Amino acid sequence: MARAGVGDDLLLANEVLDASRLSALADAQNSARITVAVDSDTTIDAAAVAGIENVVIDVNVGLPRCGCAPTDAGRLAERARTRGMNVRGVMGYEGHLMMVADRDDKRRQVHEAMSTLVNAARDVGGDIISAGGTGTYDMFEGTGVTEVQAGSYALMDTHYATLGLPFEQAMWVVGSVISENDQWKVLDVGLKALGMDHGNPSLADNTVWFCSDEHLTFSGAGTSLGDRVRVTPAHIDPTMAMHSVAHVVENDLVVDTWPIDLRGW
Repeated sequence: MARAGVGDDLLLANEVLDASRLSALADAQNSARITVAVDSDTTIDAAAVAGIENVVIDVNVGLPRCGCAPTDAGRLAERARTRGMNVRGVMGYEGHLMMVADRDDKRRQVHEAMSTLVNAARDVGGDIISAGGTGTYDMFEGTGVTEVQAGSYALMDTHYATLGLPFEQAMWVVGSVISENDQWKVLDVGLKALGMDHGNPSLADNTVWFCSDEHLTFSGAGTSLGDRVRVTPAHIDPTMAMHSVAHVVENDLVVDTWPIDLRGW
């Protein structure tokens, strides 16, 4: 993103220990202001050794994944400063709340999680309180959060589509109907092409039966042997990571091709 000139202030919202990755990020600081999330003495020390200049303290706000204990955030901030880094603030990901269906209940739980994050921010210092995702993008009024880390909204998937969000599907995996009979048809798009942790993909006006390694079995009208079909993934992030290139389409015409360089990471 730095090399492509996407922006001049970029946050890697993930812990990194790999020296080659951290060195690449440090080198990118010539092109943009790079900030890296840290949540332990070890991640802080690794970032310092690599020459990372800016960090945020990643705080656990309820999702059992990355993030330090809220009570440890201030200590980690001081350690980062003693290693010569600028601590810009905190981040916390309330990912466990993304798919809560009742909006009032979701807002209440998001505000509780953000209260934890804001309290940690007082101990840490800095100007940034970063949180959120596509499923909670509009839940932060009055919380003190300064930026929202929504990402899936840009391309969308069937999982987030169940929430009725005001975002449009913008990425599909295109396959061909390679077999058919009176009861079902088969596409050449399977487990190797789709992120499946959120369930089956979907096909417009058709019913997906199941996916296997190389195939998708479905039923419905409107397609014939040899037809090209758009498959809507259930989870956009891992689906993108399974492919080396994205074809940019306007009015069914390919107008550009973008390499997906995260494949090597």
